[in-house]
Amino acid sequence: MAQEARNQEDNHEHKYRKQIVNRLARIEGHIRAVKEMTAEDRDCSEVLLQIAAVQKALDKAAKLLLKDHLENCVVKAVHHGNESKVLEDLNKALDNYIR
Repeated sequence: MAQEARNQEDNHEHKYRKQIVNRLARIEGHIRAVKEMTAEDRDCSEVLLQIAAVQKALDKAAKLLLKDHLENCVVKAVHHGNESKVLEDLNKALDNYIR
């Protein structure tokens, strides 16, 4: 029950989550199409163009997730005095994402 209440609270605060999930669903379909293109022995330049499109779409989803995190999680943590932990976690995530 406590987990359910937390999930409802998180869903309320994360206003971009639905957009992110929708973007990821489109990316998932796009990936399947690229896989099929590759299996069908389509032209390499066409496949590379589609892979680049998928990478850009993933970057946009990540940017929206970061915006969501900054506007909600980081602000909430600062208000509750947990900024050092949230910043540490954010730095780890950024280090992994941007190499």
